[in-house]
Amino acid sequence: MPNKKNTDSKLQGITRLIIDATLEVTDLVEAMHRRIVHPPFLPSTPIQHLITDIAGAGYKNIRWGTQFIGKAADKALGRLNSVMGTIKTTEKREVMQSVLNGLIGDHLEKTNNALKINMQFRHLGKALLMDRKGILDAYPTANGKILLMVHGSCMNDMQWMHKEHNHGKALAEAFDQTPVYLHYNSGRHISTNGQELNTFLEKLVSLWPVAVKEITIVAHSMGGLVSRSALHYGQEQKQPWTKKLRKIFFLGTPHHGASLEKAGNYVEVILKAIPYAKPFARLAKIRGAGVTDLRYGNLLDEDWQDIDQHSIQGDQRTHVPLPKKITCYGIAGVAAKETASKTKKSLGDNLVSTKSALGQHKNPAKNLDFIKEHTLIAYESNHTDLLGNLEVYTQIKKWMC
Repeated sequence: MPNKKNTDSKLQGITRLIIDATLEVTDLVEAMHRRIVHPPFLPSTPIQHLITDIAGAGYKNIRWGTQFIGKAADKALGRLNSVMGTIKTTEKREVMQSVLNGLIGDHLEKTNNALKINMQFRHLGKALLMDRKGILDAYPTANGKILLMVHGSCMNDMQWMHKEHNHGKALAEAFDQTPVYLHYNSGRHISTNGQELNTFLEKLVSLWPVAVKEITIVAHSMGGLVSRSALHYGQEQKQPWTKKLRKIFFLGTPHHGASLEKAGNYVEVILKAIPYAKPFARLAKIRGAGVTDLRYGNLLDEDWQDIDQHSIQGDQRTHVPLPKKITCYGIAGVAAKETASKTKKSLGDNLVSTKSALGQHKNPAKNLDFIKEHTLIAYESNHTDLLGNLEVYTQIKKWMC
């Protein structure tokens, strides 16, 4: 039977999120009202001020009512144990929660909303208990070779299964490795997730039933940035797990940022520049910290601390080169055919450009310098297609031999 307390807390989380959203929209409508009643660059009359004051009282009542009803609903949901006991967690619900966390995961964590995802290692879609018995129960035949799978933004560990293919499952079977899947809140800052993954990996290695001989990471999209961040902090702290890491495979990782986030940022700036549309700019700020980190590929705390994540200030990242003693591979997806124009091919998988996925930067000092033989361009493959692309799988197999 599902955990009733967990079911109730999810519903309470939804309620709190609805309250937050209602208050945010109310603020938006009031801002639009003020913008219309008091046109930019023109003086306001006493009548206009009176209209605004009357309307303001109405908006105040909406906020008060929302908060009052929300508290009552939150309390009522806490009593629905018997009614909600039959609700089962579904894969669809997991996907929706992952998307929600990808978009506003930092807000969910800040407000301690029950819908937030807590970082965990998973096996067959279930959380791995972080003690020796829990690991043995999940992996009774665990060996010393760990294959860590790190998903991308707005996704979860179960979505490695794509078009009836799972890179992790297939690679683990082919090379006698033990697959471990990471599940995390992709709406948090990449560096925050990186530091927590560093801690998690150290604990996993210390609890592993047998001596860990090697670790291989396969990371998709943002997962590659989280992995690089974890490695940076781990090496800085001289964590033993970093010496076990042998290879990292980056699938569609925006090493130098994702064009989609850059476009979203410019849309926000344009909205702010239009007098009557300025209030709508608040909607662009719905993007979570993790998404804004994708603008340039932030890896470290100092890449975002004391910086307005919604302002355009150029690429101010600290350059973090690829590790010297760990073999790294870069795989770029290209939605266009191989015969397409150079311009179309440069667009990459429609989310991440080819150059960004291969670590190439207009400033040579920031190039990641992947060895050419350690790169692959998968044509007619969009961002998520990389998860089920058999050409990608075949090439990874060759590199792992």
